[in-house]
This record gives sequence, structure tokens and C-alpha cells, in this order.
Amino acid sequence: MKAIILAAGVARRLAPLTDRTHKCLLPVGDRPLLTRMLDALGSIGVRESVLVVGHCADQVRAVAGDTHGPMRVLYVDNPEYTRGSVLSLYAARAHLAEPALIMDADVLFPREFLRRLARAAAPSAFLIDRGFEDTGEEVKFYTRRDRVIALGKKVVPESWEQVGEGVGFFKCGAEAGPELVRLLEQVIRDGDGLNEYEDALHLLVARRHVGWVDVTGLPWTEVDFAEDLRRARDEVLPPVARLDGG
Repeated sequence: MKAIILAAGVARRLAPLTDRTHKCLLPVGDRPLLTRMLDALGSIGVRESVLVVGHCADQVRAVAGDTHGPMRVLYVDNPEYTRGSVLSLYAARAHLAEPALIMDADVLFPREFLRRLARAAAPSAFLIDRGFEDTGEEVKFYTRRDRVIALGKKVVPESWEQVGEGVGFFKCGAEAGPELVRLLEQVIRDGDGLNEYEDALHLLVARRHVGWVDVTGLPWTEVDFAEDLRRARDEVLPPVARLDGG
């Protein structure tokens, strides 16, 4: 399995910290978020990571390099990185012909996340935290039994059994990949490329069985705002480091 890491966007909500650097390069402890993510992928045996780059692409390439331990690092350029994230994932569509982990680059998490996702029985699955605080910023995932039935910031299905926040990681199985590419194309057409890739995932779960993996209670955070970065460094990193063994 390979990983597709979306690391193209500008992250204006973190300005001025991200005016001249990408937010995945912001340090958390002794390493940037991106380096921690690559370390985690290497720890579960991922042999190839594909980084979709745009904003400060040269800096991202300089930090990640062409290899990370035994793992190869490849790059896909998204020249339209100031528009919707759907264009970033679509830029990497050739890599969806085989199983892949699709990951946002701005998440601090323990390696246990990837272990659970990789060994999930379902070929396609999301990581979900049911212990979230609903601020309106979260991409919420609604489940019924062992499958996700809907997702989005504003989507609410008629009925569901569990709801949680998505971590931003998706294991995309071999059969789901080509269908996801077609749905990305549909979302791009309908939204003129200004939509988010989660809109295509919402369409996917209506057409195909996609499972979910519970990570409730484990420490993690997405970094969207300056307060998220402070929390990542001061509150989330210590328990993540303990779980990772140092």
C-alpha cells in the first residue's frame, strides 16, 4: 500500500505563520508535522508516499526529500492549489489505481492510528473519533452498523447510529479507487474546482460499502488555527510521544 499526502493548500487561517512556509512544515517538538507523518508511515511498512504539493512546494520537497528511510517519496504538483482540495486529490488520480492511504498533511497523531487503519477488515475505511466537540469546523461522519453512510460539515442524514469527527485519513481499496476518481471529476464539474475532496467521499459512501475504525480516546489534533498549533505542541504531543515509545 502507498500513501497519498495532500500538502498543497495555503492555510490562510494560520497566517502569518504560513505566509512563507507550508503548515505541514511547522515544527511540533523537534520535527515538522510532515516529518512525523512520514516517520509513522515508514513504521507500518509503507514503501512509497506521494506528496501533492503547491504552496511552498520547494520547501516541502527539501524537507521530505526523495527517500525517507527505505520509503520512496514522489511528488505531484497541483498548480491550482489556491482552489478546492478536490483538485489536489484529483491531481494524484493515477495513484488511486491501487490501494492507498489518503491523508491530510496537517494532523498530529499516534502511530496506532495507521496500525488500526491498515489492519481494518474493510478494504476501504475511515478513522473516526466519536469524542469530538462540535464547533461547526469538523467534518462529521455518520455511521450505521459497520459502514459510513454520510459525511460532511453540513450533511445530516435522516437517521444514523454513531457520529464522529473524521481524522482526515482514508484507506481507499483497489475497487473504490477508480470510482472515487470518477466522483472527483463530477465534483470538479459541479463546483468548478472550488469544492473539497470530502464532497466526493460523501458520494462514494452512498455507492460503496466503506467501513470505519474507532480511535475515540486517542490523542490527536488537526492544525487549522494558531490555537491548534499551541495545543498540538503543549497538550497533544506528550501523550502521542508516550504512545509511540519516545
